Amino acid sequence: MMLNTGLECTIAYLLLGGNLGNREENLDQAIDLIGKGIGEIEALSSRYETAAWGKTDQPSFLNQAVAVKTRLSAVQVLEKALEIEQVLGRVRKDKWGERLIDIDLILFGNEVIDIADKLQVPHPHMQNRKFVMMPLAEIAPEIVHPVSGKTILEISENISDQLDVNKIVID
Repeated sequence: MMLNTGLECTIAYLLLGGNLGNREENLDQAIDLIGKGIGEIEALSSRYETAAWGKTDQPSFLNQAVAVKTRLSAVQVLEKALEIEQVLGRVRKDKWGERLIDIDLILFGNEVIDIADKLQVPHPHMQNRKFVMMPLAEIAPEIVHPVSGKTILEISENISDQLDVNKIVID
């Protein structure tokens, strides 16, 4: 396991989503638990109503990007995220299926990590998914993708994904 042994912090970017139950409340609870278990919340994107991706015969998702300053390693962040999902009632059934909450580690500083069948950072499909890139571009437009060398804003402006993703406007 890679341990962040010093006192240095890393900014981890997470994408939250869910399409069952009280979606707003589920995101709020996840953010609270991330702040308590992973690190200090640095930024939150707006929330986005997103058509289901992959398996489309299900309710729309609510998605939100979170930047968190952490002293944990990427593997530890992943493990904590999975624990938070369980605490909030996540049951894994179908790939791309309905869920109360989903927490994905999208970026971890500028690190490139590939641990077979456990963790890939940057998230290997992030640049192809509008529901990831739109909220991420809102809070981290100038961050450079460590593989492509392009900024998050550049990637999001050139994405070919046609999925229906709409920013929630709160009055």
